Amino acid sequence: MFTRVANFCRKVLSREESMVVEAMAQPQMTVIPREQHAISRKDISENALKVLYRLNKAGYDAYLVGGGVRDLLLGKKPKDFDVTTSATPDQVRKLFRNCRLVGRRFRLAHVMFGPEIIEVATFRGHHDEQQTDRTISQRGQNGMLLRDNIFGSIEEDAQRRDFTINSLYYSVADFTVRDYVGGMRDLEEGVIRLIGNPETRYREDPVRMLRAVRFAAKLNMRISEETAEPIPRLATLINDVPPARLFEESLKLLQAGYGYETYRLLREYGLFQPLFPSITRYFTEKGDSPMERIIDQVLKNTDNRIRNDMRVNPAFLFAAMFWYPLLENAQRITQEGGLAYYDAFALAMNDVLDEACRSLAIPKRITTLIRDIWQLQLRMSRRQGKRSWKLMEHPKFRAAYDLLALRAEAENNGELQRLAKWWGEFQVSAPPAQKDMLNNLDDEPAERRRHRRPRKRAPRREGSA
Repeated sequence: MFTRVANFCRKVLSREESMVVEAMAQPQMTVIPREQHAISRKDISENALKVLYRLNKAGYDAYLVGGGVRDLLLGKKPKDFDVTTSATPDQVRKLFRNCRLVGRRFRLAHVMFGPEIIEVATFRGHHDEQQTDRTISQRGQNGMLLRDNIFGSIEEDAQRRDFTINSLYYSVADFTVRDYVGGMRDLEEGVIRLIGNPETRYREDPVRMLRAVRFAAKLNMRISEETAEPIPRLATLINDVPPARLFEESLKLLQAGYGYETYRLLREYGLFQPLFPSITRYFTEKGDSPMERIIDQVLKNTDNRIRNDMRVNPAFLFAAMFWYPLLENAQRITQEGGLAYYDAFALAMNDVLDEACRSLAIPKRITTLIRDIWQLQLRMSRRQGKRSWKLMEHPKFRAAYDLLALRAEAENNGELQRLAKWWGEFQVSAPPAQKDMLNNLDDEPAERRRHRRPRKRAPRREGSA
């Protein structure tokens, strides 16, 4: 009798309802008391605590959740603190005058304390396929959630989060951590595990595939087998994500201090191609081309700079990554169009950046800097008197020099290495020594100085001053 009822239910239940049933079969909620976890209020932002206390005082449930809880449990310093609550966004706004509501896809409240923003989200609920209000819930034909503003209980909210390690809730009311999906176990075992049916969850939001890779690299964890299996098959869903969102994700992936390891995982799971199609086109089987070597090195250098609290600029990273596709395009345009190389180079810059921006909406302020760094590569090969001094005054000279040095290392090119060495010495030398270096250029067999013809002066008229 029970078997027949179960079979009938399986036929009647929709795919979404089946996912809910699967989620309900997840581990039961456990409460970790204060003495069994490492979270202390002194490690939590004072502003996040203010938000939590005020919500609780107003009669709402409120918890610290997500990456902040995860990082505190791992003994790391969180970058930000997120709050989840039973209060709706409008109710949160009534409690905090320094609050604004943001987002249409996910309605959120931002409580602002100067430069720090505490993000407050209402408990999410499960989707009903009969839902007709498109301002609350909307799903695309490919399964992607276009609107997700259905509110629910904390139990439902835990099931709606992406990974188990991000679904841990810290309460300031009793200082406990609540675990509804086995997140503590996965955190201890170093496992990245998606909550619910992986394929369904990836179709809801393809960026979850990128997040799985990012967390695996950042936290030095492994992706569970069932979470990893669909990724190569569904990687092309990344193409459905708005390019502006992918640009922001690309910075999180490559400019957060673990870019090299993230890059390796992106390639392994087939996720690099939808982000950077023009680069993937030139990948080699052995992975040892100059382009691949320069990508490896620039990502390692970026990781080192971030670990040493040094500034990084996405313009330099992208200038290095797209340099060899640029060269290939410039050479092709030169051969096909019969243009001078400088003109072909300018057209190639447009083509490469246009294609890159179709995948990632790279802002114009960054593409302008990328162009500057690229154009300086041509100018640095022509060392001429005052032009060399003027070149060093360019705001992106140092970035251009760093790219030149990377190219010399990646290509193992003797002429490039001599050029990089010369500029390295020239920029740190005193003016008299710089003048000697310019005068000695004629002695280099591989380098010829260009001499300008003296300008013809107009004959002087009588009586002119």
